[in-house]
Formats: sequence, C-alpha cells, structure tokens
Amino acid sequence: MKYRQLITTLLFVATIGCSSRQPEKIFNGKDLSNWNFVLKDDSVPTSHVFSADEGIITVKGEPLGYMYTRKKYRDFTLELEYRWANEASNSGVFFLIEEPATPFPKGIECQLKAGKAGDLVLLSGAVLKEYVLPEGMTERPKFPVVEKKEPSSEKPAGEWNKVKIQVKGGIADIYINDVLQNSATSEVKEGHIGLQSEGKEIQFRNLVIE
Repeated sequence: MKYRQLITTLLFVATIGCSSRQPEKIFNGKDLSNWNFVLKDDSVPTSHVFSADEGIITVKGEPLGYMYTRKKYRDFTLELEYRWANEASNSGVFFLIEEPATPFPKGIECQLKAGKAGDLVLLSGAVLKEYVLPEGMTERPKFPVVEKKEPSSEKPAGEWNKVKIQVKGGIADIYINDVLQNSATSEVKEGHIGLQSEGKEIQFRNLVIE
C-alpha cells in the first residue's frame, strides 16, 4: 500500500511539473484584454490602431506607439507569426521592456522593418553587451543597433513570417523563419513583451510564450 501511495504521489508531482511548463497563449485569439497600449498621439482611440479578430491582431501602423503585455516574463521562448497586410513597411517586437513610456519604452526591439528583420534596436537607453559605438562616433546614437548576422530570411509581403525570441539568463537569440539572425546579452532578465505600431498595417497571429 505504501509503495502504491508513493508511486501515486510521484506521478502527481510529475504531472504538476509538466503542466507548469505548458506554453501560454499571450493572445487569446478574441480580444486584447491582457494588453496595455501606448500611442504618441493620445487623441486617437487605441481601438482604431490595435484590434483583434478571428485569431489575428491587426496593428494599423499610425500613429506611432505599441501594445504591451500586462505581465512581465523572464527566461522565456516567444514564438509568433507576422505579415504585412499590403505593403512591406516597419514594425517590431519589443521584449525585456523595463519601463513603458511614450513613444518608445526602455527595452529591446527585435526589428521587423522590411529587409532588417532580426536587427536588435536599443530603445530609450537600453543596453546590450554586443553593441559597439561605430568608429568615428563619440556619442551614442538615439537608436543603437546590433545588426543581424545573416542575409534577410524574410518572406514577401502578404506571406506569414515566423519569429522566435529565446531569452535565458539575459542572453537573447533571435530567429526569423528558423534562421538564427542575432544573439545578444542584456543585464536585464525580465520585462514586458510589446508589438509596435510604426509605418503601415501589420498583422500578428499564434503568439505563444513558454
């Protein structure tokens, strides 16, 4: 009997351990109730810029701003898909957001700008160990960039692209359509996740974090 009780207890603990590692859908496919919003022009209703329908988030691109998770995350793998609704333009996925602010938070941007997807942009004073001031420059630029390592792995406008951002112990690995485009190191270990409004209309789906 004691042996059976021990086996039952071990199975229960194992089940709890496995369930705690289940992926989390940070977009429920219906609405944006677990997100906050920032717009440079606060006279525009956020619902005119950010919307959800049938499993897809649509971000209009104007005015400049972003939506971000109410929850902070650390040691995570974020996977999502994006596509340009009409014309390839500019947007980004923010992560390790320390401080939400207008119009850019303090955090790291995984660049989605056409041709540059996988670049890492340092926003509002954020720091990455791999960033080196370009030769001849004496002051840090407004938007420092750690450039991607490989040629563009993006798909044409209208097609879905896959993004995977892995962060563990402050080390971030960035994959665009399964190609490792960037790796960088941050002293910040935890932060919000964000989707940017900049340029033209972009759509996101299948946002999962583990």
